[in-house]
Amino acid sequence: MPVIRLSLFRSTEAKPSIPPEGICVNLLAMSRAKTTSPVRGYMATKDQLLTRLRRIEGQVRGIQGMVADDRYCIDVLTQVAAIQAALDKVALGLLDGHAHTCVVGAETEQRDERTAEMMAAIGRLLGRG
Repeated sequence: MPVIRLSLFRSTEAKPSIPPEGICVNLLAMSRAKTTSPVRGYMATKDQLLTRLRRIEGQVRGIQGMVADDRYCIDVLTQVAAIQAALDKVALGLLDGHAHTCVVGAETEQRDERTAEMMAAIGRLLGRG
């Protein structure tokens, strides 16, 4: 079964090259090493994630301005939909990192618990949890 990868990158942004074994192998090794803070699935893309979240924050401020300026409702709703789509991309990227790092990379006895956590998170994202 082919693996489908979701990207946090815009098509115009430069995409880093990913080694054939994937980034999760390195993240898994780092997560097992003694560190002061845990390695998260999004660590490899943390800068891109923060950039995307700052962009979303700017979009929210833009909507605040639109409401303050009494802009046309449909224009405001269009921007709300754009923000929801951007947040969905962030969520999917986080889920992808979590699945590859925290679930697959978990100790065998933790995999079922981690999978259940991930499925509950997916249910919440879909509005069913």
